[in-house]
Amino acid sequence: MINILILCTGNSCRSQMAHGFMNFYGGSKAAVYSAGIETHGLNKRAVSIMQEAGIDISKHTSNHVDEYSDIQFDHIITVCDHAQENCPYIPSDKAQRWHKNFSDPSKLKSEDENEIHKAFAATRDEIKAYCKNFVKTYLLD
Repeated sequence: MINILILCTGNSCRSQMAHGFMNFYGGSKAAVYSAGIETHGLNKRAVSIMQEAGIDISKHTSNHVDEYSDIQFDHIITVCDHAQENCPYIPSDKAQRWHKNFSDPSKLKSEDENEIHKAFAATRDEIKAYCKNFVKTYLLD
């Protein structure tokens, strides 16, 4: 079993989406965890946009990276620049570290629900493609 940590600032949106897709694509080959350098709670729009893609993340929780200090990770993926720049030391000797900055749709300043929906869908689709490729490249034989 491969241990994967997906890290973001608040573990509310992008890391949660990536967690859902890594679980889906990784199946029984991966134990997936997501965390933040802070905890902001689960973003309801992230839950909704993932449901549209057939992935249920509604039972996920927003966790702090320190909660996983005893786990030896094989891969640590930061999904935002802020987390990459401010990530505390994670004691995983063999972990390969990856970074891909995804736009944060929760930061969009708009009253237009269609525009907000499009931003969440675009980020979701980018994360989906990244996770699918990651699993294909690093987890499948």
